[in-house]
Amino acid sequence: MVYTVKKLSEISKVSIRTLHFYDDIGLLKPSYIGSNGYRYYEEKQLLLLQQILFFKELGLELKEIHKIVSRKDFDKLLALTSHRNVLKNELLRIKKIIATIDKTVKHLKGVKKMKDDEMYLGFNKEKQREYEKYLVNRFGEKVNNDIHESNQKMKKWTKEELKENQKEFSDICSELVLLLNNNFKAESKEVQNIILRHYEWLKKYWTPSRESYIGLGKCYIEYEWKTAFKVDPEHPRLAKFLADGMKIFAEKNL
Repeated sequence: MVYTVKKLSEISKVSIRTLHFYDDIGLLKPSYIGSNGYRYYEEKQLLLLQQILFFKELGLELKEIHKIVSRKDFDKLLALTSHRNVLKNELLRIKKIIATIDKTVKHLKGVKKMKDDEMYLGFNKEKQREYEKYLVNRFGEKVNNDIHESNQKMKKWTKEELKENQKEFSDICSELVLLLNNNFKAESKEVQNIILRHYEWLKKYWTPSRESYIGLGKCYIEYEWKTAFKVDPEHPRLAKFLADGMKIFAEKNL
C-alpha cells in the first residue's frame, strides 16, 4: 500500500513538517515522488520510520539514528529484538519504582515500615544508560546483545558478589601496573596471563568476541571510561597498556 505524506502523518502521529525534515536530512526518503510533486511512502519506509521512533524513544539523537540505520549490516529483526529487550528491562525498572512508591505510601501512613535501602529501588540507572548508548553509537546495534547478556547476569548478583567482582578488576589493574613499571611488554607471557584473567573476569558479565574484546579495549582509553571504571587507578599509561594487551590476546586466541 502506498501512503502520501499526509496519510503517513495521520497513522504515525509524526507531523508532516517533521516528515519533510527527515526527507531533507536524508533520514527518511520517500519511496518516490509523483508527477504532482507529492511524496509517496511504501512498507519499507513505514518500517524505517518505526525504527526511527524506537530509537528516539531510547533517547538517541537524529544524527546518531541516521548512522545506525544507514549501516550496511543494520538488521531490522535484530534491532526489534534489541528494542524489545530494552523496553522489557525498562518495564521491570518502572514496576520497581511503582512498588517503591506503594511501600513509601504505606510507610508514611504508618501501615508498614520500609527499610532504608528500599527507598531507592529502581533508581540510579541514568549513568548505565549513558554507557549503553555510547556502546551502541560506537559499535552498532549488535552490541545490544552483549548489553542484554550483561544486564541479565548482573540482576542475579548480590551486593557482595558485585563488590567482589569490582575488587577483582582492581587487582588485575594493580598487577598490570606492577608489570608496566617493570618495563614488561604487552605481548609478554606475564602480561598475557593477566589479560587471560581479565578475559575470564569479563565473561562473568558477557562473552566477548574478538571484535568486541578489542573494542572494549578502545573504550578503556576514552577518558570517560577510564574515570568511570577506574582503569587508571595508579598509572596514567595503564589504559593503553591494558588495551594493547587485550588486542594481542584477542588476535591470538579469539
